[in-house]
Amino acid sequence: MNENVNKNALFYGSCFALITTGLSYSIRAGILSQLGEEFSLSAEQLGYINAMWFFGFPISMVIGGFVYHSVGPKNIMRVAFVAHVLGVLLTVFATGYESLLISMLCIGLGTGCTEAACNPMIADMYSGVRLNKMLNRFHMWFPGGILMGSLISEFMTGIGLGWQAQMWVILVPAVVYAVLFFGKAFPRPTVEEATSLGSNLKAMFSPLYIFLIVCMALTAITEFGPGQWVGLILGSSGAEPMLILALTAGLVTVGRFFAGPVVEKLGQTGVLLGGSILAAIGIYMFSTVTGSMAYVAAIIYAFGYCYFWPVMVGAVASVFHLVVPWACLS
Repeated sequence: MNENVNKNALFYGSCFALITTGLSYSIRAGILSQLGEEFSLSAEQLGYINAMWFFGFPISMVIGGFVYHSVGPKNIMRVAFVAHVLGVLLTVFATGYESLLISMLCIGLGTGCTEAACNPMIADMYSGVRLNKMLNRFHMWFPGGILMGSLISEFMTGIGLGWQAQMWVILVPAVVYAVLFFGKAFPRPTVEEATSLGSNLKAMFSPLYIFLIVCMALTAITEFGPGQWVGLILGSSGAEPMLILALTAGLVTVGRFFAGPVVEKLGQTGVLLGGSILAAIGIYMFSTVTGSMAYVAAIIYAFGYCYFWPVMVGAVASVFHLVVPWACLS
């Protein structure tokens, strides 16, 4: 570990980068119907626009993971900042369907770079039980950002501010994380084997790693997928869609802050199994209930996916001793 590394500044900067991601996720969900009306887009076209975020996310995460030990987290986060800013600007000044596709792709690329840089950087700064604690506290700011974005989008829509004004909000935490990272020394990789591309590729094609990739993909889409359509789908259920999104995000934020004792008591397998059951029940309820019961479904769903992403990251890291996971999934 480089003794000159400012852990607090780097960790807080990482958190603001994840807040930027959360804001982009929820505000994008909140303005989706407005984009459809503004540019006369079909539901299929809106689906493709949403998909570009999910397309850019894994691409930059995989590439960023591969080059992390040669390029370094500072340069990856520079790319993340440029992608976030470019994505917001292209959305605000969009002229139609094609420009919206490119803008959402840019935001997705920024999100993937954030994961590719910050996860291993935190792993290089902390270890043991503290690593699990800090990873969960880092990842609590994705739902934290969703919570803030949901309430901001709901408020701004209510007072008549359109989607352009809402997109500008995303730049606030982006500028904050850029300032926090500026001029700071970043940690050096603590695992020498991770510098070998050959060892990364070899381990990535092992049966266990492929299994973990599939599991992480399923847990990720359980967390990310439903929220993107909350405005269009839950709008007819009698519940307020953005409040549903804010409720789930708020519960997950609190849950991840206190993740340590839960994971310690139930173990990684127990947390993932229990979460899968609750998430399945919550998603099924979303498709069958209306009115106030939609909020009950949201609570069950939130407790279901609460620990999915950070625990999966921790599980992969513990199995492969932090040699490979960042090279593929961060």
